[in-house]
Amino acid sequence: MKVKTILVSQPEPKVENSPYFDLIDRQKVKIDFIPFIHVEGVSGKEVRTQKVDLTKYTAIILTSRNSVDHFFRIAEELRFKVPDSMKYFCQSEAVAYYLQKYVVYRKRKIYVGKRTFTELSPLIKKYKNEKFLLPSSDKLKPEVPTVLNELGVNWKQSIFYRTVVSDLSDLRNVYYDILVFFSPSGIESLLQNFPDFKQNDTRIAVFGNTTVKAATDNGLRVDIQAPTPETPSMTMALEKYIKEVNKK
Repeated sequence: MKVKTILVSQPEPKVENSPYFDLIDRQKVKIDFIPFIHVEGVSGKEVRTQKVDLTKYTAIILTSRNSVDHFFRIAEELRFKVPDSMKYFCQSEAVAYYLQKYVVYRKRKIYVGKRTFTELSPLIKKYKNEKFLLPSSDKLKPEVPTVLNELGVNWKQSIFYRTVVSDLSDLRNVYYDILVFFSPSGIESLLQNFPDFKQNDTRIAVFGNTTVKAATDNGLRVDIQAPTPETPSMTMALEKYIKEVNKK
């Protein structure tokens, strides 16, 4: 079965040089971007019910751009002026760069990991006497609390936003050759929206081991997987697969 159409369960990239656009040009395929999940912020009142007093923390752990947005949203809603002395521990360069939307970067204490949360842990350990707040979604990767507990630091998680299944009813009678997923929540959204979903000839591409597990646990066949040593990105995995099946 040749590949002509792909649905990526994420928002369309905002950068012009996205590898997805290169993939469209090179392989002459149609790619649509539709988020299967979206984020909704919780209220400041709800954060208070979690017994979180922002004045008690000296360091913030930021794992995503969403955590940055919602930390500062809640701070504003609760009329908390974030002190200049606050330390920020960012999981990746992308998160640290995004922090500039809210703070003057060079005047703040910002510590940056490489990519995974485990890679951030040596920096957290170095400042283990701080009081850490982890603003997060209701779907937190299990490695995060495990790492923090192993470090023995004083930390608290607070849910500042939730991951919510999007309404995909517009897609009920639309079919794609490949569906692309990046999280277990995306798989959950597919099956909540379409409980009678039959995979048939639809190919499923997944990113990450937890997404693979979510797909297979729900009886789906995984045809394309990333990252692998040969294809570290989803676009590389898609291109490799498309080249193989479209030349037949």
